[in-house]
Amino acid sequence: METRELRYFVAVAEELHFGRAANRLGMAQPPLSRAIRQLERRLGVTLLDRSPRAVTLTPAGSVLLREGRAALDAVDAAGRRTRRAARAGTGEPGLVLVVKAGAGGELLPRLLDAYAAEPDAVDVEVLLCGIGEQGQLLRDGRADVALLHRPYDSLAGLDTEELCTEAQVVVLPAGHPLAGRAELSLAEARALPGLPLPRWPRPDGSYPDGPGPEVRDHAQLYQLIALGRAAAVLPMSCRVQLRPDLTTVPVPDAPTVTTVIAWPPQSRSRAVAGLVRAATRR
Repeated sequence: METRELRYFVAVAEELHFGRAANRLGMAQPPLSRAIRQLERRLGVTLLDRSPRAVTLTPAGSVLLREGRAALDAVDAAGRRTRRAARAGTGEPGLVLVVKAGAGGELLPRLLDAYAAEPDAVDVEVLLCGIGEQGQLLRDGRADVALLHRPYDSLAGLDTEELCTEAQVVVLPAGHPLAGRAELSLAEARALPGLPLPRWPRPDGSYPDGPGPEVRDHAQLYQLIALGRAAAVLPMSCRVQLRPDLTTVPVPDAPTVTTVIAWPPQSRSRAVAGLVRAATRR
């Protein structure tokens, strides 16, 4: 298969309409329809069920949509990494490490210090991103390695090594009546009067329904908590850089959070391998 054919198919599969897909691709509809027919003949399967009223994916089409997206992401990532290498003037450019803004705590500086002490270390650019964006930045080639948090971040399609596991706490305004409690249950943390838990973005950028505020990053979240508009259950390491107008209470029955270092499985970078070794030797 050619990448052009995959891009055509992914556009049609996502739009489920040949006219809209053709507009999205900047081409006429007849050649797009012919290209999809040719792809189906070459594979020997039906990818789309067509009727006068609708276009739907067959089971085979659903598989190709998933695999095609991954393949196109890999192709785009290869191009971005190649251009980065050219700009660096070497076959081994500096690393881009992506982390959620406001996350990382003490772990990130320790990791960077450990890697900098390696004899073959390269420069590491730390890229700060919004909630849930690290995986996509890895897959599309804008980053080489990431710090992710299970179970909150998706690790699908990535290679990972576990770094640490920690309990969680509920973050409250410093003057809240429950701030002096020794602990709260997860049920209590989820039902605090006037302090709903935030709604984090899904991978597609949409937000789940609910009473809590939509939150893009930790800075925004901490401001909302300080204003008495929300509370949040977060890994215990958040206490390292917590604002003085916020406080935390342990939530012993909340699920533990495991921080992992992740990278694309097709990576052959010596620098990525060195950073992962340094991270796991901490």
